[in-house]
Amino acid sequence: MVKIDNIQLPDFPLLLAPMEDVSDPPFRAVCKANGADLMYTEFISSEGLIRDAIKSRQKLDIFENERPIGIQIFGGDEEAMALAAKIVDTTQPDLVDINFGCPVKKVVTKGAGAAVLKDVDLMVRLTKAVVKSTTLPVTVKTRLGWDADTINIEDVAERLQDVGIKALSIHGRTRCQLYKGSADWNPIAKVKENPRIKIPIFGNGDIDAPEKAVLYKNTYGVDGVMIGRAAIGYPWIFNEIKHYIKTGEHLPPPTIQQRVEVIRQHLHRSVEWKGLKPGINEMRRHYTNYLKGLPNIKEFRLRLVTITEVEQIDEVLREIVKFYDGFQFTPRKVEMDTLAYSCD
Repeated sequence: MVKIDNIQLPDFPLLLAPMEDVSDPPFRAVCKANGADLMYTEFISSEGLIRDAIKSRQKLDIFENERPIGIQIFGGDEEAMALAAKIVDTTQPDLVDINFGCPVKKVVTKGAGAAVLKDVDLMVRLTKAVVKSTTLPVTVKTRLGWDADTINIEDVAERLQDVGIKALSIHGRTRCQLYKGSADWNPIAKVKENPRIKIPIFGNGDIDAPEKAVLYKNTYGVDGVMIGRAAIGYPWIFNEIKHYIKTGEHLPPPTIQQRVEVIRQHLHRSVEWKGLKPGINEMRRHYTNYLKGLPNIKEFRLRLVTITEVEQIDEVLREIVKFYDGFQFTPRKVEMDTLAYSCD
């Protein structure tokens, strides 16, 4: 078993990464139902929470069937992060996570997210402020460093553990890489191999198939993996990885009936949580990923993204099931060449 403070997780847990405009309760629900062991909210601005910004407050919504779940916050000011942690504490998640890895410009220019990688002393102070302000276990998600010349994750891991974090998730890219190129898990392995490190270390980056999860587990020795983009439109990846680890065999790809049923669950939860119009509108970004691989899907997809009534969307989904009944999905292509680094 893997433990984050008092939170017990299975051996080699699979974590759903916090993704802006993706990891909301409806999306988390379908991932949880399909095998995610630990999930996080979308990242939440500490300043937004303090200002009582509606969007930031809404991101605090968590539900009992999601547990264990963490609320992730970001910011570059110690006082704001401490106060945000206290606000998070009142909503009673299982843990609070700090984002020191987001590479997008609008976050970095505010001195938050991956920008903090340029000032490890500040990162330590921010983390310490959060740890002191909450009764919850505190974890951190970060990257290898700001750029290839400043990869400092080994020092970062030691110093953050020393101020009290209970787990560390590391994306195997620098901020300057954004999401380009292959993730380098060698530095992640070095953190895990460091005898000073006692907390769980989770790897993140390029895990998009069961073979990769097993290969990276065996090669780099991490305690678990965090999956982000590969779960968008394909929440089945969690159970597929678990089945492969257990049996060495692949589950068959989800059928059209299974895909449409998950779309329907996602849609109805979205409308229930966000309201009719925003729930329908924000669901539109997901149809392409859910229906990937279907030939001649463009007309159906166009209808799905223009209809404004749930009942009509349900009808289109029924038409899709009927039209593609018996269609055999091919397994997703696995690019194993992303394992571009030895573990020396």
